[in-house]
Amino acid sequence: MRNTARLLACTAALAGSFVGLSITPSLAADQPAAPAVALELNKLEPTDKGCRAYMVVNNPTDTVYQTYKLDLVLFQADGVIGRRVALDLSPVKAQKRTVKLFDLDGMACDKIGSFLINDVMECKAETGAAENCLQRLTTTSLSNVKLSK
Repeated sequence: MRNTARLLACTAALAGSFVGLSITPSLAADQPAAPAVALELNKLEPTDKGCRAYMVVNNPTDTVYQTYKLDLVLFQADGVIGRRVALDLSPVKAQKRTVKLFDLDGMACDKIGSFLINDVMECKAETGAAENCLQRLTTTSLSNVKLSK
């Protein structure tokens, strides 16, 4: 009985220590997410030499990226890596949506399973090197081929 009373007293004391305690989310959660450059794989189109990819680049920010180069890995439909490409989206204008094309010679469109943005190789604004370009990049695809990071 004495142990039960002691346990109840400890529980009451512990519960009382939480009264008035407010749990606040971190400041990062209070801050709106910084605008990001959005990259959309819009479509793939067969060509005489292989496949052409249409990428829509949307930069809703006030930052002009003089250099914006991606390390892009192409996975074949069977999941095996097909090739690695340096994709230069430069320049990426501020408050602008643009379309960039790139050709994949020797690769049929129906053999492409997905694209992975492995990294942002180079990302420079007018003021110098930009930070967190990979983290701030968003990806979507209107094609049946997935684009991810």
